[in-house]
Amino acid sequence: MEKSPLLDLAVVGGGYAGLVAANRAAQLGLKAVVLERGNEELYPCNSRYAGGVLHVSYHDVTDPVPELTQAIVEIGEGWTKPALAAAMAGSAARAVKWLTDEGAAFGPPSTTSWRKHVLAPVRPSVPQMEWKGHGADVTLRRLEQNLVGRGGEFHRNARATSLIVENGRCVGVNVEENGGAREYRARAVVLADGGYQANLDLLRKHVTPAPERVKQRCAPSETGDGLRMALEAGGDAIDLQSFYGHLLSRDAMASDRIWPYPQIDEVAAAGIVVNAAGRRIADEGRGGVFLSNAVARQPDPLGMSAVFDEAIWQGPGRAAAIPVNPTLITAGGTLYQAETIAGLAEKIGVPARALESTIAEYNAAVASGRTDRLEPARTGRKRAPTCIAEPPFYGVPICAGITFMMGGVVIDEHGRVLRADRTPIDGLYAAGSITGGLCGGPVCGYTGGLMKAIVFGLLSAEHVAQRAR
Repeated sequence: MEKSPLLDLAVVGGGYAGLVAANRAAQLGLKAVVLERGNEELYPCNSRYAGGVLHVSYHDVTDPVPELTQAIVEIGEGWTKPALAAAMAGSAARAVKWLTDEGAAFGPPSTTSWRKHVLAPVRPSVPQMEWKGHGADVTLRRLEQNLVGRGGEFHRNARATSLIVENGRCVGVNVEENGGAREYRARAVVLADGGYQANLDLLRKHVTPAPERVKQRCAPSETGDGLRMALEAGGDAIDLQSFYGHLLSRDAMASDRIWPYPQIDEVAAAGIVVNAAGRRIADEGRGGVFLSNAVARQPDPLGMSAVFDEAIWQGPGRAAAIPVNPTLITAGGTLYQAETIAGLAEKIGVPARALESTIAEYNAAVASGRTDRLEPARTGRKRAPTCIAEPPFYGVPICAGITFMMGGVVIDEHGRVLRADRTPIDGLYAAGSITGGLCGGPVCGYTGGLMKAIVFGLLSAEHVAQRAR
């Protein structure tokens, strides 16, 4: 096996978490190498596909730290680990400044506070996946150039296979590189390969009984190598069942013309989501991310429909940046319409009496203000309930679209991988979507994927440098 000279830092994965960690380490005088399994110049990864919005729990990153901390705690309803929330909130503003100093540019400030920092060129508002030459892609390329300019190394076609652990300390990583085996010895390793959302076996084990019936809105390279290696080295994992994603038209399963947009989240959260029996399956008031997880967990994730009325179609249906009304229609997606609930039931393929009963019960609960008595209960956490009463009535066959996992390897506020007893594995770090404890939980709270990657890329590299000194 070929061996490399001793490194200060070996980084597994060339997304934002990995490239931020490597660049920050190089800035601090360390010799760093990034090991990326993709072999294309523009290798696929979620960091490249991202919309480029830098926010913390839908708040501006420059908001006061106590406000950001509270926002993280509230969106996870107490599930988020306090040390990670404090680290994220405390480093968000300087992380964006650091990225700006690295050459990142931002689009015109939005009137929406949490969208004030969007990487430029801003991705266009179109249904299809358009990423090449836009903000997240351009910035990622810049970070690679910066690393090489600082004397760091970036290796494509280099897939990490196992960690080298000696006497309880991580001292390197074994890699399959360009058809051969190579050993990278390093004082520290950062796992930043993006999670396991493209691994159908792991999705079947932790997320859904039918992963092939869930739309992959993610890069195909994110198959969980980092998670596996961390667990093999003695690390612990948390909340492996939760993912960040959105509801999509079921047509997205067969057509690239209708994903990643429009998202069906707004009309589903304002209306109801029913199964093939015509019954609700989850609390729509918790929003599209929560509903996507609920749909994925159903015995048949492709057996669900969003049901709503004309008021919702003309109101929340037009609310998003890429609104479902009229984008669903112009993109060629399926939208059923009927003047009666019974007529709609026939079109979406559910029992008419069951759907009529479900909507009658729902409307009565909304009118009386007792939606908490519904089964399942309906809250107003993200979207206040309204009656489904104004014809015509609409139905959209939906699917769950998965973007990245919210759970993963357990880390501390420095990014160190922790064992089950919460002691750190010396020399082993993790950053980005491979990690857990900041997003997810029972309510699928979302704190911001890109910011999570950038912040903990910085923090892990800085802790490695501190230890080196």
